Amino acid sequence: MVSLRRAGNRRGRLRTGCLFGLLVVAAVAYWGADIGSKQIRYVRMRDSMKEQARFATNLDDAVIRRRLRATAESLNLPVEAQRITIRRRSRPREVVISTSWQDTLSLPFYQYILPRSPEVRERL
Repeated sequence: MVSLRRAGNRRGRLRTGCLFGLLVVAAVAYWGADIGSKQIRYVRMRDSMKEQARFATNLDDAVIRRRLRATAESLNLPVEAQRITIRRRSRPREVVISTSWQDTLSLPFYQYILPRSPEVRERL
């Protein structure tokens, strides 16, 4: 019966430690979602570049560039990401596809700029 009385005295109260912990979890989830979405966009663009590099022997540079620009636009990347560079080298025989842009992370009281520059090499 003693334990019921103790539980009855604390009913309806929150401890500040619990409230602070929930606040930290909410903040990490909020800014983590922003960071995660920007990382996913980067990975998807790089994967698309890899795919186009694999088929570079059968495709013209203009077709590759047009497809990658469409991918960058569909991922809502900045305009700089649509500047695709395609180089075909003879020794070693390979194709190099690259682009670059900057993502901005807005944190409380601070903005961090992430330089992004995926480059893909594929032997022909």
